[in-house]
Amino acid sequence: MRIGMIAGEPSGDLLAARVLQGLRARCDSLHANGIGGPRMTEAGFDAWYAMDQLSVFGYVDALRRLPWLLAMRRQVLRRWLHERPRVFVGIDAPDFNLGVEARLRKAGVPTVHFVSPSIWAWRGERIHAIRQAVSHMLVVFPFETEIYQQAGVPVTYVGHPLAQVIPMEPDRRAARERLGLPLDRRVVALLPGSRQSELAQLAPRFLQAAQRLAKEHPDLRFVVPMVNAARRGQFEAYLQRWPVAGLQCLEGKSYDVLEASDVVMVASGTATLEAALFKRPMVIAYAVSPMALWLMQRKSGQATPYLPWVGLPNILEKDFAVPELLQEAATPEALATAVSNWLTDPAAVAQLETRFTRMHHSLRLDTPQLAANAILEVAERG
Repeated sequence: MRIGMIAGEPSGDLLAARVLQGLRARCDSLHANGIGGPRMTEAGFDAWYAMDQLSVFGYVDALRRLPWLLAMRRQVLRRWLHERPRVFVGIDAPDFNLGVEARLRKAGVPTVHFVSPSIWAWRGERIHAIRQAVSHMLVVFPFETEIYQQAGVPVTYVGHPLAQVIPMEPDRRAARERLGLPLDRRVVALLPGSRQSELAQLAPRFLQAAQRLAKEHPDLRFVVPMVNAARRGQFEAYLQRWPVAGLQCLEGKSYDVLEASDVVMVASGTATLEAALFKRPMVIAYAVSPMALWLMQRKSGQATPYLPWVGLPNILEKDFAVPELLQEAATPEALATAVSNWLTDPAAVAQLETRFTRMHHSLRLDTPQLAANAILEVAERG
């Protein structure tokens, strides 16, 4: 059984590795190759190119690396068209994978795409390209199935892999002991994003909000997990300008920080779902530069988003379960007030925990096995 795979980010690498384990449990002679990361290699994947060569940060970086990315795509396509896989599986990275899938499907290779692009949030016209490129879509949110069914794209809901990784009942005390945090103080987690541009927009606002909160609630501790040393250095440069008493900056350990926290101030993205699965009240913020906002609006063909929510917990709940402060609304004053509201309303926190527990159950399926089953069914049908 030959399977082609491409994963473009660390989250995709982890997801693909778990799917490979599920595939090997069903198929004795499996050979998977393409573009992947270290977790996939550990699972027996033959990586023709390292996954990090697909990493692109922003429009400028994308334009600069475009010739290399196109050349790499031509190379993998040439090899797969010569040694045809039974099925191709693209893990996320839609800007790269959809082009590969379209070419392979046209040549008669069935294609599976795992993790839908956010067509429910913006760039909904992508559904037409997906219909041409994808034989079967695997989605991680239950509401996505209706979108693909209406578009005539075969789809399977496989649950969200994070719902299996994150415990149903977080242990705040154990997490604080791991981080060396006091057990008798309240903790606010600050997650201003993992990209340089996100930090530039949000870190100053988060720090100024934390300054206000520290004055209003002297018992607070603040913990900031950074994705790597570069982002930590960037954040600590902002911290010198806007110092916050009782703030600890870490490299990694974001799950420990979320588990240890009482309230989370977080940039819109996957971290909002992680915070929800840890059953933590949060305030979601996001802001981009005027130029980036203009490009996004131009790319989506509209000035306003498709949905009234941007945060994944609110989208899943179809309600403003937690506050969202976007662009000019994400002021330090507004952020501090929204966090303080959670700190002073335990009844609201308890109600939110109940909602997030229900959400966790709905997302917690055997994702690797369900995905592997669907992939093998597509391969067998041809």
